[in-house]
Amino acid sequence: MSTADHATDVVVIGAGQAGLSAAYHLRRAGFVNDSGFVVLDHGKRAGGAWQYRWPSLVLGKVHGIHDLPGMAFGTPDVTRPASEVVSEYFARFERTFDLPVRRPVDVTAVRTAGERLLVETPAETWSARAVISATGTWDRPFLPYYPGRFAGRQLHTADYRGAEEFRDRRVVVVGGGTSAVQLQLEIARVARSITWVTRRPPVWLDEPFSEDWGRRAVAKVERRVREGLPPESVVSVTDLALTPEVRAARAAGQLDRKPMFDHLVPEGVVWADDSFEPADVILWATGFRASIDHLAPLHLRAPGGGIQLDGTRVVAEPRLHLVGYGPSASTVGANRAGRAAVHEIRRLLGK
Repeated sequence: MSTADHATDVVVIGAGQAGLSAAYHLRRAGFVNDSGFVVLDHGKRAGGAWQYRWPSLVLGKVHGIHDLPGMAFGTPDVTRPASEVVSEYFARFERTFDLPVRRPVDVTAVRTAGERLLVETPAETWSARAVISATGTWDRPFLPYYPGRFAGRQLHTADYRGAEEFRDRRVVVVGGGTSAVQLQLEIARVARSITWVTRRPPVWLDEPFSEDWGRRAVAKVERRVREGLPPESVVSVTDLALTPEVRAARAAGQLDRKPMFDHLVPEGVVWADDSFEPADVILWATGFRASIDHLAPLHLRAPGGGIQLDGTRVVAEPRLHLVGYGPSASTVGANRAGRAAVHEIRRLLGK
């Protein structure tokens, strides 16, 4: 503790939905400002991962934003970019509850330091009795490996900024989630051609997205982390909604999915039966992995390759809680996870 620049009861890493939920409940539980807890966020402004979403993703195309605790999201203009609306909501939440968020701060490591945990950043260190890691997934876009070499452009959905850059291009979209569908519908207006490939056939649900739908998806992921397995993303198990826009596209012959190709060639992609699809661009809508590199010094990996959790508490390190990881990496699960983590920490610290 004497070697740290600051000492506090709890450090929250990340100020997305899960981190802000945890901060809210810490405040209500009597942890006061920096001496009780601090939130370290690497974003330049409020908004979590939402601030980085592509401009054409308007609020009306989002599955749904779950209210942060204590403050309703309201009924904002659904034609505005989600990146703007959600960031404004998060900033308003931070101000309203006077949350001690410091940014931009990059947490590089969390280590054991006797009875405390040491949180390291490039500029300073924090000694904490407990840590809530709420770093989400946006910083870890997943690009699967396929043999061969492609001479065209490759990008991930995290790099997507708009359809215009695909004008008159032959595009291969890889991935079976909602983002893959939404981006295809945008790109199809300007692209020369689009080929959609997925590992599994898409599952279409003829019902509007709801909290119950989201909870079913969260439950699938939660079973994996309890077993110490790497979590699948919530998005990957959410299935696809048959919206009016999707229905119209399918009726027009779009969204005709093909199975995954076998390998890459300079001019495109090739399947196992040697069929070939020429391409200028490959867009990988293949999701994200948990941003947990800062936890490597704690050696938390279970034999199954993941971090075993009991609720949000890390089994191998009870002073550490993961929110925004696995089942709580969604707006549906984040609030519940933040509340649960604070409840456990209160018991741990005798508050």
